[in-house]
Amino acid sequence: MASAAAAAAAALARGAGARAAAVLLGGCGGAARGRPVCTAPGTAPDMKGYLWERYREAKRGTRDLVPSIMNNLLNPDAIFSNNEMSLSDIEIYGFDYDYTLVFYSKHLHTLIFNAARDLLINEHRYPVEIRKYEYDPNFAIRGLHYDVQRAVLMKIDAFHYIQLGTVYRGLSVVPDEEVIEMYEGSHVPLEQMSDFYGKSSHGNTMKQFMDIFSLPEMSLLSCVNEYFLKNNIDYEPVHLYKDVKDSIRDVHIKGIMYRAIEADIEKYICYAEQTRAVLAKLADHGKKMFLITNSPSSFVDKGMRYIVGKDWRDLFDVVIVQAEKPNFFNDKRRPFRKVNEKGVLLWDKIHKLQKGQIYKQGNLYEFLKLTGWRGSKVLYFGDHIYSDLADLTLKHGWRTGAIIPELRSELRIMNTEQYIQTMTWLQTLTGLLEQMQVHRDVESQLVLQEWKKERKEMRDMTKNFFNAQFGSLFRTDQNPTYFLRRLSRFADIYMASLSCLLSYDVSHTFYPRRTPLQHELPAWSDGARAPPPPPPPAAHARPCGRPTATRPHPAPPRPAPPRGRSRAAPPPPAGRAAVDSCAGDRRSWKRCQHAVLYLFRRPPVPPRPWSPGARPLRRSRAVSPRLAGAAVGARARVSGELRLPSPAPAAEPF
Repeated sequence: MASAAAAAAAALARGAGARAAAVLLGGCGGAARGRPVCTAPGTAPDMKGYLWERYREAKRGTRDLVPSIMNNLLNPDAIFSNNEMSLSDIEIYGFDYDYTLVFYSKHLHTLIFNAARDLLINEHRYPVEIRKYEYDPNFAIRGLHYDVQRAVLMKIDAFHYIQLGTVYRGLSVVPDEEVIEMYEGSHVPLEQMSDFYGKSSHGNTMKQFMDIFSLPEMSLLSCVNEYFLKNNIDYEPVHLYKDVKDSIRDVHIKGIMYRAIEADIEKYICYAEQTRAVLAKLADHGKKMFLITNSPSSFVDKGMRYIVGKDWRDLFDVVIVQAEKPNFFNDKRRPFRKVNEKGVLLWDKIHKLQKGQIYKQGNLYEFLKLTGWRGSKVLYFGDHIYSDLADLTLKHGWRTGAIIPELRSELRIMNTEQYIQTMTWLQTLTGLLEQMQVHRDVESQLVLQEWKKERKEMRDMTKNFFNAQFGSLFRTDQNPTYFLRRLSRFADIYMASLSCLLSYDVSHTFYPRRTPLQHELPAWSDGARAPPPPPPPAAHARPCGRPTATRPHPAPPRPAPPRGRSRAAPPPPAGRAAVDSCAGDRRSWKRCQHAVLYLFRRPPVPPRPWSPGARPLRRSRAVSPRLAGAAVGARARVSGELRLPSPAPAAEPF
């Protein structure tokens, strides 16, 4: 929805400015809407009134645009494409297990948090008082960075800049001034960032939390930090990070989490019917399927029996457990081992990966040799962008699909009227600021400072729509997040869950939207020239309130139409002229509004026969081809809500 808001913002800013300028140039009688701006003979123009008139006109235009945007809501069950891909080319489908085939309820994160907290107390001798802290599901989001040496959690954008206001030490936000002093600005150098897999190693001081299982770890780190800070206890942040990391790891390795889920599987596992429907659909179309997971054999078997049934192995041509990804994709030495029905590892050499059998460990190179599955015929789904997808797309040419459960909730927020109103006005106000910054007089600068203050307040409000501490998973204030940068690089397609596949035919082609580059965009203002300030009154300017029949700058007469032709409206202009045309009369404004809708018509998603409760995609209002020209200009100002980030710096090999 903010995409449409961004597309219209430049037009709104220009249109408001043209009308306000006409008011200033034409005197009191020229203001049909809004308070007139008048100047006495020989005096300077009223800059404050001029700027606020532009502000009011832009705000009225924003309010007029919102209902039209509401007719083009986003579909939470859609699949989004970073790279063109046709499912007709896919013959083999691969899956991770956790948070891909199986989804867990909110109770699991509480279980992990409590178990790791108790391990800190019992095995690492941490104060028993930390037991008073409980897991808060609304505190952290995925994709955050943790500075191991400074013990601060933060959100970083695609260009390595910290989003101020999202830096937390413990459970308290760090003031912006302290952050800037700590990092000598807000930029984090490449050598301090996490390594290729998001880890803090080889001199890197940052750890990026990329998987959903990391949410309890971030909360536990913050809670223990908070306890030490509140009680003035001196501690080593590096030791705290390693102890919490080991405790979270032990919850998995020691089987605490696995035993709890197996003991009450209905409490922890959800979305079973949708996963079963996806697998059945692919099997009915003759697709080969395989499973590669880091989870143990008995745990996967019990979960798949609950989701699919006792014969779940018959759906998969290959099943590999405890693969130890991402090492599985890089290690060429580790052989496969067969697991028998009792879970015992066999020692015989593997010459063929048989259907219905379960294998442990191994490596991808041996997997490719035994199956012959190579290249772009394979599509693998996973939730961890680094461990599941990065190596497959960079080294082996597989197609990749990312499962991002948070996407569905964010799209629902973006479909709300409050969010649409806020984002539309925020983008319009940004355009006004860029246009009006050329006015350097004291009166104008005071107005601009008020606008900047309002813009900051609206940015904070936008962040709070998603998460009060860290905002959206995909955006900082303006730029894509570091998380989205990696998602765009390593995933061909992404979606909220595998159930989204039910809305598409197995021969469907996903086309990414063309994202304009910055040099392909017109500026909020004309880029080549700054908007001129209002001219001083002419010698014949009349006093305020007196009627006049003359204008200081009369408009040129319109040429008469050729004989024999009707006075039909001229076709809409293309390119920048389309945006500029919105600065005219009210009819032009309506044309630009409809052009924005034309841009954001979304292709209809087929109904979902497997999931009757799914919400179908709403069709947008049809727009005549006559408006396509105006759409070209409006398209240039689009800044999509999930816009691809700029290419990575040359210093980074990935």
